[in-house]
Amino acid sequence: MKKSDIRTAARRASAALDAAERERQSRIAVERLRRIIAEERPAVAALFAPLPDEIDISPLLRTVGCRVVLPRVADGPNGEPEMEFYDFDPAAMTRGAYGIDEPQGEVPCPPERIDLMVVPGMAFTREGTRLGRGKGYYDRYIAREGFRARRIGVCFRHQLLAELPAEPHDRRMDIVVTGEE
Repeated sequence: MKKSDIRTAARRASAALDAAERERQSRIAVERLRRIIAEERPAVAALFAPLPDEIDISPLLRTVGCRVVLPRVADGPNGEPEMEFYDFDPAAMTRGAYGIDEPQGEVPCPPERIDLMVVPGMAFTREGTRLGRGKGYYDRYIAREGFRARRIGVCFRHQLLAELPAEPHDRRMDIVVTGEE
């Protein structure tokens, strides 16, 4: 199966979830993430502001007990869009690239400071292969010099597949958390 076909199928399946099931799976995934974060005790956790078709991890943003940074996409030094992580401040979030809420800090968190990163995706395998939205932001960020964080993929249970196509630049997750019980 082609990556574009998998993305289309994942979007359709996510759209078909009713609100109660979406909330139930999000609650399960958030509790698992909360336990992992409590065990890992990171100084800095990189999370994300969820889109409607992603597990809603927003309850974690204020309750993980460590510094939280979120991604923002902007033009990098070479003029190409790049993702950086900035401190989460609920009063300083604005709608940014791709309709995603983004932090508005001035100084990005260096990749080597991030201890744990929760990563969204369109699909994952249990072994950690990830299929993103196709722009490569997370893959490029994870490949940066100094990046060492534990990578945790998070998805709805229908997004966990037996196999996915992968290319050399695709970065694997260390573990994958789903909304399944």
